[in-house]
Amino acid sequence: MQYTQLTQGQRYQIKALLDIKCTQTEIARQLGVNKSTISREVQRNQGQRGYRPKQAHEKAVDRRVGKVYITINSETWQQVEEKLQLDWSPEQISGWLKKNQLSSISPEWIYQHVYANQRAGGTLYKHLRCCKKRRKRYGKYDHRGTIPARKSIEERPAVVEKRERLGDWEGDTIIGKGHQGALVTLTERKSRFTLVRKVAQKSAELVTQAVIDLLAWVQHLETITSDNGKEFAAHQIISKELLIDFYFAHPYASWERGTNENMNGLIRQYLPKKRNLTTVTAQEEIMIMDRLNLRPRKCLDFSTPFEVFFGLIPVALTS
Repeated sequence: MQYTQLTQGQRYQIKALLDIKCTQTEIARQLGVNKSTISREVQRNQGQRGYRPKQAHEKAVDRRVGKVYITINSETWQQVEEKLQLDWSPEQISGWLKKNQLSSISPEWIYQHVYANQRAGGTLYKHLRCCKKRRKRYGKYDHRGTIPARKSIEERPAVVEKRERLGDWEGDTIIGKGHQGALVTLTERKSRFTLVRKVAQKSAELVTQAVIDLLAWVQHLETITSDNGKEFAAHQIISKELLIDFYFAHPYASWERGTNENMNGLIRQYLPKKRNLTTVTAQEEIMIMDRLNLRPRKCLDFSTPFEVFFGLIPVALTS
């Protein structure tokens, strides 16, 4: 049954039928409308003295008059498409536009634009992130050996959990197909600023040097928290070189490094599991870092990790 707006005459009919104790289902049958229409009408338009047809009609008219239907111009859609091609999510685009007072457009509207583009043969949909199933790990024990002088996350200062300061990092590695190559990833907890570096293999020596090289220029260095992989066995060297405290999460407790785990999932958009990571170029590393660090985040009130980490406004976004 197609929905139509109720007329003032129908509202007088509703009142009369309510007065003789008709049910909403019976009223709907009498008026030839869906019973949910009657339920919504009575609920939304009654006042303190119950349902009165004149008052109900005035309320309904006021709501219709108060609605503003906004037409999105072609320049705004072009801007939306540019951000989509930078792999921004519809929610990030919507929030960024609103924050910068450029336009008001909902994420759902952007999704519909993408799907319409796909039906027309466009490729914007390829920039949407797909949800992949994750396997739950049921192992209770870590069989990768003991890391010497390991400091548990339980010893980490409580201030790290609050994300109130810059300089608390989470670290991990991403492995290429067939264990060919690896990527060292570091994410700062407060700003979500991310650094990546390719290593030929996941050895403690190469990973240690990559972490030191990535953070050597960084001013904000307080703590690093990693998983229990043997590639971080030389954590004492990292601590000494960078003057930073190094902690380890519990085995199989990826949520304790949730910021970095989430970022690794975003990196997989550019380096899927079927990719041999020995072929990653320096240009790709820079592109990935730019895409992630210059993208507005909802958790940052739609500021970018770059802005939060450096306290600066980027002049322009790279394509």
